[in-house]
Amino acid sequence: MNSIATAQKLAEDLELGPLDKDVRRHLVYTLGHGEEEPRPEYLYRALALAVRDRLVARWLDTRRQVEDAEVKQAYYLSMEFLIGRSLTNAVLNLGLEKPVEDALRQYGTQLEEIADYEHDAGLGNGGLGRLAACFLDSCAVLRLPVMGYGIRYEYGMFHQRIENGRQVEEPDHWLRDGNPWEFERAEDARRVHFYGRSELYFDSDGVHHSRWVDTHDVLAVPYDMPIPGFRNDTVNTLRLWRSAATEEFDLHDFNAGDYAEAVAEKNLAEQISMVLYPNDASENGKELRLKQQYFLVSASLQDTLAKWIARYGRDFTRFHEKHCFQLNDTHPACAVPELMRLLMDEHHLSWEEAWEITTHSMAYTNHTLLPEALERWSVALFSRLLPRLTEIIYEINRRFLKEVEAKWPGDDQKKREMSLIEEGDHPHFRMSYLAIVGSFSVNGVAQLHTELLKQGLFRNFYELWPHKFNNKTNGVTPRRWLYHCNPRLRDLITEAIGSGWIDDLDLLEDLLPKAGDPEFRERWRLVKQENKRRLARYVAENTGVAFPEHFLFDVQVKRIHEYKRQLLNALHVIHLYDRICRGDTAGMVPRCVLIGGKAAPGYFVAKLIIKLINNVAAVINSDARTQDLLKVVFFPNYRVSAMEIICPGTELSEQISTAGKEASGTGNMKFMMNGALTIGTLDGANIEIRERVGDDNFFLFGLDAQQVIETRKNYDPNRIIAEDPDIRRVMELLEGGRFNEREPGIFDVLIGGLRNPHDQWLTIADLRSYIDTQQRVNDTYKDQQEWNRKSIINTAMSGFFSSDRTIRQYADEIWGIKPFRTQ
Repeated sequence: MNSIATAQKLAEDLELGPLDKDVRRHLVYTLGHGEEEPRPEYLYRALALAVRDRLVARWLDTRRQVEDAEVKQAYYLSMEFLIGRSLTNAVLNLGLEKPVEDALRQYGTQLEEIADYEHDAGLGNGGLGRLAACFLDSCAVLRLPVMGYGIRYEYGMFHQRIENGRQVEEPDHWLRDGNPWEFERAEDARRVHFYGRSELYFDSDGVHHSRWVDTHDVLAVPYDMPIPGFRNDTVNTLRLWRSAATEEFDLHDFNAGDYAEAVAEKNLAEQISMVLYPNDASENGKELRLKQQYFLVSASLQDTLAKWIARYGRDFTRFHEKHCFQLNDTHPACAVPELMRLLMDEHHLSWEEAWEITTHSMAYTNHTLLPEALERWSVALFSRLLPRLTEIIYEINRRFLKEVEAKWPGDDQKKREMSLIEEGDHPHFRMSYLAIVGSFSVNGVAQLHTELLKQGLFRNFYELWPHKFNNKTNGVTPRRWLYHCNPRLRDLITEAIGSGWIDDLDLLEDLLPKAGDPEFRERWRLVKQENKRRLARYVAENTGVAFPEHFLFDVQVKRIHEYKRQLLNALHVIHLYDRICRGDTAGMVPRCVLIGGKAAPGYFVAKLIIKLINNVAAVINSDARTQDLLKVVFFPNYRVSAMEIICPGTELSEQISTAGKEASGTGNMKFMMNGALTIGTLDGANIEIRERVGDDNFFLFGLDAQQVIETRKNYDPNRIIAEDPDIRRVMELLEGGRFNEREPGIFDVLIGGLRNPHDQWLTIADLRSYIDTQQRVNDTYKDQQEWNRKSIINTAMSGFFSSDRTIRQYADEIWGIKPFRTQ
């Protein structure tokens, strides 16, 4: 009997008692708290441990079944996993709502209150990390043999505080109280190399090899977190790596009195997994970021190879038939040369054998159309930090350019365009190109995004290898983003069409006939009203601003970036304020505008947009003329648990990026699923949302991707401003210092960008259309029966945007894996 089977048998023999008794047992015997009324933070930990106990036997059984079946497995390599809080997710997926409710009633509390004592896991920033979390959830729901690999960051992105309207970053030490959901697996620690040099040698048979020597090594220590499926006894694994020194400290230095030097190696090693996304404005920041990326892929690939060797020995002939590594964006692109290194240097395969395995087991997902967001690494930095990988990349490039020459003989320009090395005074490695060359599949994440990759960013590669390219439109998990976060709507839907939709979201289409039923529409409205009431309380608690519940709740929450155009939203808010000040309020629907998100610490313009939004909000909220018509807040420290309250209470979803810039978006899907109507451009997944709900149930505005290209050729924002009275007045308020009377000139950079003919975001170009479409929103909202009909249709047509559908496509069309059997 293997170790997993033994552990599973032991878990089954140790029968669990009633949940309330187990909570009490953990309070007393695990945490050492015997009070009749324990502090809520200890009650949270005891409950988490009691719930975790109920995952373990299922977890071990899942691992045993996968091993016994010897099925092909997929490994999701991602720098981010924004999983949010684990307690409520586990309670939901295990069906423990009633036992938990009964257990907590004995302490005079409830799950919603206790769950607030869990810190959001600081393992991601935005859509990339949340998507990865949704994907792992769907893999468990679909019983697919998929394992996630990431980094166990000690500190998350950062805790965002607003001070004088500005973003202030504070450490997000989410692990300060420990993490009851993780299991350290020190026995599986891996050694990761940095620095040193590469040397040639001959083995005993006279065969030539390379090896990496004189390295500075770091240990990668794994921590496993269970990822439960929805009531199906399946629990998959997310393995997170913590960096540690190979030696805790130098005893000689310590005894000599040099205490700082004694622990220097330990501190340097631990930096790698200390902070999510260090500011890479400095050379040290860039080096740490590259270390993180290589640390993740090296530890993860070593892990899978070690498991293979333990089971099958050193015959790697069928390795690629049993493994698929999905690279979540370009960050893990080092996986290509690292797998080559491990197979050639550590296991003595030939180049051809290693390349065959690598290129048949790597798959690459691209998540961005912004060239500046694609990973590029200075060859000087890369070669100093990873000298052996540098050699391998150069050899990959040499062989690859032979293929380019064969396809386009004599075309040196094509070679320069496609080379993995961007030449010049300071050459750089193009990591997205490396990922494409080393992968058998390259996918975009929305129809438009994939087409733009094929026609633009990766056109040459598409012409060379059209068979590699495919689309997998993103999705979100309906368990968290409807069933859990919106229980009132969940119950109404289940009463109307049954519970089958929970496993098959396409069944939400059965709601369509209900959209024509006035009585059902009224019940739908009452659910939304209660969710708005909950959101209003949350906003008041976090900002001090009162949101009247009868106002339209207009929301834009996402990472702050120029292409996402929070600035466009702010300009419309200023337009509404201008109308109110001029007395032009006839027919104006009262509106609450909520904007939230974090800006990267080194992104000056994004942080300035946050400052503008806060200044505009302060002026509007303090003006007596606006009190019955307009409220504005910037919601601080936006995160997963905040979205779980914001999403159900939202009525208008702002998805207003410059067309051709947003890869997909997933917030748009969450809002749609919860009955919000979308105002948006033809960008990312907005296009597919509009196709499903119909033109009449989507508020479309602005230029499309092709019109954006044409407009840039002769763009004159100053003419638009001069000829449009509404826009001119908005700019006069902005430029006249109405929102920065005590801080003159502070917004000049934003104003200059808006007026710049080279503004790549074309904010002024879309503003007139945006204002007009917002007026359509206003007019539609007056007819609440009609608005709620459209809301029902949005929810009914959201089934396509379940991550279950996305993952089925990955499993069938890329990974080549099937569900494993469960008993």
